[in-house]
Amino acid sequence: MAFSDQFDPGPQIAQCGTVNLGTRDIEKSLFFFRDTLGMEEVERNDNVSYLRCYQELGHHSLVLTEQEEAVVNAFSFRVKRPQDVALFHEELSRQGIEVLEVPAGAEAGRGEAIRFLLPGGGHPFELYYDMEKPLAPESMRSRLPSNSSKRRGLGVRRIDHFNIQASPDTINQAENWVRDTLGFKRREFAHLPNRPGTVLASWMSVTPQVHDLAIVANGLNKTAQLHHIAFNLQDFSDVLTAADTLRDLDVSYGVGPGKHGIGQAMYLYIHDPGSDHRVELYAGGYLIFDPDWKAIEWEQEAFPDGMTWYGDPIDTSTGSRGRDTTGCAGLYRNELVPAPAK
Repeated sequence: MAFSDQFDPGPQIAQCGTVNLGTRDIEKSLFFFRDTLGMEEVERNDNVSYLRCYQELGHHSLVLTEQEEAVVNAFSFRVKRPQDVALFHEELSRQGIEVLEVPAGAEAGRGEAIRFLLPGGGHPFELYYDMEKPLAPESMRSRLPSNSSKRRGLGVRRIDHFNIQASPDTINQAENWVRDTLGFKRREFAHLPNRPGTVLASWMSVTPQVHDLAIVANGLNKTAQLHHIAFNLQDFSDVLTAADTLRDLDVSYGVGPGKHGIGQAMYLYIHDPGSDHRVELYAGGYLIFDPDWKAIEWEQEAFPDGMTWYGDPIDTSTGSRGRDTTGCAGLYRNELVPAPAK
């Protein structure tokens, strides 16, 4: 037995794992994610498609579900150990949070999971451990064993982070809960200028990244909202190439390229034409290895530099494209567990 195995750290989150996006037109979404961004379609079951990036060995990081409502069906996080799924279930139940058990195979390639709504946010979170690691078709397979397939399209490497929004009235509850129960560490943050002590935005991670999950106060007082899903590109030049390529395609162009002061990564925001969910193409950024890292607070006068250090600035004024968000499914989904009769 290894020395570290003699100590139980308790259940922990390992990474931002997968996201299930509802889309009204799966073919348009596949044109965007598969044919343009370069993801591999690993499996297709009727109106559901499973995709992964070329440096992801797991079965999928993105699920596209064709449905009437273009909402986020699930934000899923992988835990560090198989037993952590049950341990988190116990803790959530102890806190009085309703938890659903999601059977293995409800998402193809994935094992058993639990599903619940984020306290203070209302976002549907799922926690899982087991994930199949299928080989790509031989014609797509890379000679590099760390890559699941050859690089294609714009070359997204992996899913990077989720950026979600909650009401200013409940964001502190959501942000505190994510840190206290799921173990995320606050890396950078800002407070609302007109509400001292209320979080405007918090960038948190369980990995050395600046953020695997960001929570932002919604300016229209909505909750359970998605701002964007981010996919990682190798370097800044890839973002510029993507910007040039996407301008020529039937893709709603949001904002960028530019560089965030917060996190120091280059960004490009675009919208999936099948669902209108916002996607960020994200490259660069710094990593945190200090165990005693002190979260960086951005004051109001410096916050615009945090959003855009240089490049195309992000417009979050009322009615702007940069302020658009998309909603989320509730706790119960018909394909998983039927909602109780009223």
